[in-house]
Amino acid sequence: MSRKQQLHRPGPQPGPPGDDTGCTVLHVDMDAFFVSVELLGRPELRGTPVVVGGAGPRGVVAAASYEARTYGVHSAMPMTRARRLCPQAVVLPPRHDVYARVSRAVMEVFRSVTPLVEPLALDEAFLDVAGARRRLGRPAEIAQVIRTQVSEQQGITCSVGVASTKFVAKLASTRCKPDGMLVVPVDGVIDFLHALPVAALWGVGERTEQTLARLGLLTVHDLAQVPLSALQRELGSALGAHLHELAWGRDPRPVVATGQDKSIGAEETFDTDIDEPAIIRRELLRLAEKVGARLRSGGHVGRTVCVKLRMADFKTMTRSRTLREPTDLARVIYATVCELYEAAGLDRTPLRLVGVRVENLGSADETPRQLAFDEPDTSWREAERVMDLAASRFGKGAVRPAVLMNRRDGSDTRER
Repeated sequence: MSRKQQLHRPGPQPGPPGDDTGCTVLHVDMDAFFVSVELLGRPELRGTPVVVGGAGPRGVVAAASYEARTYGVHSAMPMTRARRLCPQAVVLPPRHDVYARVSRAVMEVFRSVTPLVEPLALDEAFLDVAGARRRLGRPAEIAQVIRTQVSEQQGITCSVGVASTKFVAKLASTRCKPDGMLVVPVDGVIDFLHALPVAALWGVGERTEQTLARLGLLTVHDLAQVPLSALQRELGSALGAHLHELAWGRDPRPVVATGQDKSIGAEETFDTDIDEPAIIRRELLRLAEKVGARLRSGGHVGRTVCVKLRMADFKTMTRSRTLREPTDLARVIYATVCELYEAAGLDRTPLRLVGVRVENLGSADETPRQLAFDEPDTSWREAERVMDLAASRFGKGAVRPAVLMNRRDGSDTRER
């Protein structure tokens, strides 16, 4: 069994919840989120191996159904390897706009329970439910309310870990997947942790795991018995102290409520390295259109525009520019990333990946916009809003820039 499978294999499904006194931290994790959303429209695929990700030779698995995982397929795996492991799997292209929409609805369920919601990604979040107990009951009861509402409102399932700290709650949700709930009582934290492999601790990557194994430390219990000074001598002061604290269940970090997304972006890995500037600019345009649409859909504007350029040797260059005024216009984003690309001096350098991102976000409704006579962006803003309306009615790509209608490099222009 691989290291990743060991860390994420489902634990025994719990019976009645244990004592949840003091367990006011919840970690809610959607089950195979991208796949679950796709199956809403493809119910005939339920119970079969399904993989979401890029289908090209450089495609990467974004999500795998639990049926596919039994063959060893997991996220971040090259799609070519996933196909070898499970040739009968159905591969579906990702639809990030759909996942973002469902994610927003799920986060609203969380925020209807407590304002203290700390999203970690589209499909998971920490919640502090201490203030919701009088209204909704004990933490385990609140967890069940969340599971029921997500299932009834969105048609997908989630797993919930209930504990006294963020670290233990996250581990608990992992151990009760899929579609489960696990309470780790305050007085049961040590027993729960010490039975786990050292790789379960945050901060233990493959390298650190190998170092610990060389010292004969295979479980959290093994590590917990080592004096702090010895750990720091072997692993360094900061990491040694960090792992020592976690091994004894100590994690003082509070749940920190966050508002809107910090950034919105999109990127594309080419099937083969591209050194033709015209093709790269065309891809930057497609990505800018996608990012602009996501900004407008979420009611955001952004002030900082970034371009990501990854070369054939995996060396990655990132460049950014802060605009005078926030924008949600693809036209402005595209012009900016093209200037950043040209300034990078990579005109004839083969690129493996390009990405576009807008950061420093604010609310479009609350951000003042300076108006001027004969403002050139006005017509573009209206045009892009019309494109949004057409996309919502007829599907993505119903209206797009003419340059994206036909790629001479042979690849299509559909959403990936």
